[in-house]
Amino acid sequence: MNQKATVTLLVMALNEIDGMKQVMPRIDRSLFEQILVVDGGSTDGTREWARDNGFTVFEQVVPGLRQGYNEVMGRITGDIIITFSPDGNCLASLLPALIAKAREGHDLVIASRYLGGAKSYDDDLVTAFGNWLFTRTVNLLFGSKMTDVMVIYRAFKKGLVYDLALHEDAGYARLEKLFFTRLSWEPLMSCRAAKKKVDIAEIPGDEPYRIGGVRKLQIIRWGAAYYSQFWRELFF
Repeated sequence: MNQKATVTLLVMALNEIDGMKQVMPRIDRSLFEQILVVDGGSTDGTREWARDNGFTVFEQVVPGLRQGYNEVMGRITGDIIITFSPDGNCLASLLPALIAKAREGHDLVIASRYLGGAKSYDDDLVTAFGNWLFTRTVNLLFGSKMTDVMVIYRAFKKGLVYDLALHEDAGYARLEKLFFTRLSWEPLMSCRAAKKKVDIAEIPGDEPYRIGGVRKLQIIRWGAAYYSQFWRELFF
């Protein structure tokens, strides 16, 4: 992929008005062909603020990150997609480096919270152990060398979504039903990218504390579902 590859920034939002007000003004809009705020049904003024400040808002119908991704895919015009959380966890200052790395031609570039001197300030003991365990497991099962398989902050070729069948329900539906939850596609993307030996790169990226809002982690259900998903990928 060349230096002229266009980039779409997907801003995944659900009741993140405090973070939006602080984070979105820091984004250099000139870096992108397209910026889409995908709103999962906010009731705190998130989508209204985004529209008032010149951002295009897509209102998803079915709740869940993966569902939002699937619904908006047909509207994406960039060659490269960057998924971004406006809750303060994703540093806007890393966007130029993430884009530059993706334009080198890598299929997937992860802004790793654990590479080099990078650190997650939002981790607690449980999430830090979980992230270590999940990453270690994917690397052991599929021979990869990633340092962060779970993080939302990543850049990838648009076609990778279809190459890895991330848009299909088959990789999620049974586990979602079993664990009464909704799964996103980042862990499966990391897992299948490793399994299929696509070109993966990482850059170091701190994860600051979230700004306002409510943490939406379902630690037990997500942890069990994602860990099961990795082992399912080994055999199927």
